[in-house]
Amino acid sequence: MVSGLDISVPKNALDFAVRELDRDTPRIVENAVRARNVNLAFQPVVQSAAHDRVAFYEGLARVLDPAGRIIPARDFIRDIEEQETGRLLDCVALSKGLGILSRNPDIRLSLNLSARSIGYRKYTNILEQALTGDPTIADRLILEVTEPSAMLVPELVSDFMRRYGPKGITFALDNFGATATNLRVLSRFTFDILKIDGRLTRGAAEDADTQVLLRAILAMAREFDVFTIAESIESQDDAQFMTDIGIDCLQGFYFAAPTLDPPWRRIGSAPV
Repeated sequence: MVSGLDISVPKNALDFAVRELDRDTPRIVENAVRARNVNLAFQPVVQSAAHDRVAFYEGLARVLDPAGRIIPARDFIRDIEEQETGRLLDCVALSKGLGILSRNPDIRLSLNLSARSIGYRKYTNILEQALTGDPTIADRLILEVTEPSAMLVPELVSDFMRRYGPKGITFALDNFGATATNLRVLSRFTFDILKIDGRLTRGAAEDADTQVLLRAILAMAREFDVFTIAESIESQDDAQFMTDIGIDCLQGFYFAAPTLDPPWRRIGSAPV
């Protein structure tokens, strides 16, 4: 420290390199997204009554750096979610997902959607063009919106769901229970699926208090006639507990990790 100025130097070259990489990550991500260096990783969602039967696959966007390595979403998502790069990432993921559905008529696929992208004209143009070319895609497309995202622009989300729900698109409320939950979200929007966040599902088989919350969520979902999915299932005990209380489907590393290699090429899927 000299004259009140912080002139601290990184401890070693590795620290310096890490800091430089962190600083450059948003730029690297933006360049990758604009160049469409984005792949989808697929994770199955299985039926709780038959764990070997796949209900659908979730397509998770994976951004690649110039060397072809995956950039962890946690390293950039907060930096881009309010920027145009976030909208473009949703567009690339949608375009790739729609192409997969077009080429594979026997599968269903879910994609994550930021509510901010609903008002982005390029996103709706991609969706409209695909549905015009093949209307059957709508019945096999699931769009997942998180609760905070939906509540950010509720009018846009409601209008979007009223427009595309009748065309066959399914809407899922993602990460339910991750934060302080607004219980009105299920009555305000016409969600078809409720995905329960891993903060509630991990270790639930051994946590009596969490079990009470999960049963309450399940009862509420039934009142609204909403399909339920437990996310982040990582053990046999948790999988069995979710099955026993009546959760419809399960997703997590216990069944399969996300993979860039389309799993339906190896195993059959049984859409619900």
